[in-house]
Amino acid sequence: MDITIKPVITEQATKLQERLNVYTFRVSPDADKNQIRHTIEQLYGVKVVRINTAVVRGKNKSRWTKSGLLRGNTAKWKKAFVSVAEGQNIDFYSNI
Repeated sequence: MDITIKPVITEQATKLQERLNVYTFRVSPDADKNQIRHTIEQLYGVKVVRINTAVVRGKNKSRWTKSGLLRGNTAKWKKAFVSVAEGQNIDFYSNI
């Protein structure tokens, strides 16, 4: 099974990278830790030490339009916090 992995580049995620050598990724909701570990080690060529995952809940959204109030919600998604081995790092900007 193929899983999607996208890096999360936010201010908080950058602080985790600098201080703790932990990288944040948005992954497929049905991916487990072993699949995430295998995919990241293949894509970036690093040794993964630990993975923590969190399911981010969807948010309710509403807005007023000419036709009235529109309601909906955003989808839930899974976030993976990946710790890599000491001395290794992942460069997200090398392929740009």
